[in-house]
Amino acid sequence: MAARFRMSDLGALSYYLGIKVKQGKEALLLGQSTYASKLLEWSGMAECKPCLTPMEERLKLTKASTMAKVDATLYRSIIGDLCYLVHMRPDIAFVVGYISRFIEDHWAAVKRLLRYVTVDQVIVFPKTSGSGMRLTVFSDVDMAGDIDGQWSTSGVLVFLGSAPI
Repeated sequence: MAARFRMSDLGALSYYLGIKVKQGKEALLLGQSTYASKLLEWSGMAECKPCLTPMEERLKLTKASTMAKVDATLYRSIIGDLCYLVHMRPDIAFVVGYISRFIEDHWAAVKRLLRYVTVDQVIVFPKTSGSGMRLTVFSDVDMAGDIDGQWSTSGVLVFLGSAPI
């Protein structure tokens, strides 16, 4: 006997895989503020003071760190959670990639990034046609900036928006 499945209308999508969805007349907004809040609670940083940048300027990390090591499992778990957060927060992609190169040496850099994550951000997709959307792309490279292996780092930043940058 074949199984029967019923489909039901659950209404407009509002939350999916940790991504909050707000559908308005003018725009669609996507964000992960709930996921970020849970990450901050789990890491013990829920009451931290926010910062405006995800990483210290000109920060150079090395594998030969003299900092006290933290629990490697905790460090890696938080890095994994931050990797998932990158889907809606491309502003933290570089820092997450950079600190994920190290096992457990740079807890201060991770905590700095978690303090930055407290700043709630969303991605906005306008629904109106002819909105004058503009694509702007920037690229940069750090030639041989890695202290340990003299590797170069490159990055690309893409903006899609209606206002000129």
